[in-house]
Amino acid sequence: MFVTALQFVILFILLYMLVPFVITRICGLVVVRRGKATNQVAITFDDGPNPTYTPILLDMLRTHEVKATFFVLGSEAEKYPDIIRRMHREGHQIGIHNYTHTPNWAMTPGEVLREQVEMSADIVERITGERPTCYRPPWGILNLGDLFNFRKRSGYRIVLWSVMVGDWKRSTTAERLRNKLMRRITPGAIVVLHDSGETFGADADAPLQMIAGLDAVLKEVLQQGYACVRVDEMVDPYWRTRYQVKPRATMMKKSYKSTIH
Repeated sequence: MFVTALQFVILFILLYMLVPFVITRICGLVVVRRGKATNQVAITFDDGPNPTYTPILLDMLRTHEVKATFFVLGSEAEKYPDIIRRMHREGHQIGIHNYTHTPNWAMTPGEVLREQVEMSADIVERITGERPTCYRPPWGILNLGDLFNFRKRSGYRIVLWSVMVGDWKRSTTAERLRNKLMRRITPGAIVVLHDSGETFGADADAPLQMIAGLDAVLKEVLQQGYACVRVDEMVDPYWRTRYQVKPRATMMKKSYKSTIH
C-alpha cells in the first residue's frame, strides 16, 4: 500500500509539474515564444518595477524610441505606481508576472489565477485604467491546471521567450550580454531580461550591467533594420495598427548615459 501511494504521489508530481514544462518550454504549445515578422524583435523585462533601475531603463528606451513589454509583479506595482504610470504613459505594454515571485508549481491553479494573476491585473488596471492581457509565470513555470485555466477561462495570453542570456547574474557583464544577444537575436525573437535584482538567485546590481549592454544592442539592431516592438504589437493585428512603428528617418545622435555612478 505504501509503495502504491508513493508511486501515485510521484506520478501526480510528474503530471502536475513536468508535463506542462514539456508542452510549453520544449514543444512551444499553448504559449507564445516568438513572432513571425521578418523585421521585428520584442524586448521584455521581468520582476519589476524597481525604483532604482526601471526609471533608468525607461530613460534609455525613450532615447532609442523603443517600446517594450514589462511583466511586472503586482506587489511591486503596488509599491511604485508612478513607475507603472510612466510605463503606460510612454507606450510600453504591461503584463503580469504574478503578485509575488512564487513558482506556479507551489500553488493550485485557482490560487495562481485568483491570488497572483487577477490580483495583479486589478492593481495595474487601477493604476493605468487598462487591464493587462499577457502573462508570464515566474521562471516560465506553469502547473497542469494552468494550461486549462489560461486557455479556456482567463483570457490572458501566456508569453514565454526565445532568447535568454542570464542577465540576472553580475557575471554576465555588459559586454557578454551584448555579444550573446547579438548572436541570438533573429527575426521574431522575444528576448527576456530583468529590471530588478531582488528575486531569488539574482544579483542586486545585475540590472545596471543589463541596461548598459542593452543600450549597445539596441543601437546595433536598429541600424540593422529591426523594429523593437511590444509583444502584443508583434502577435496581434489590432495592436499592430494602434502602436505602428514609424520609419526612422535619421540615426539618433543622442546617446544614453547612466545616471548611476
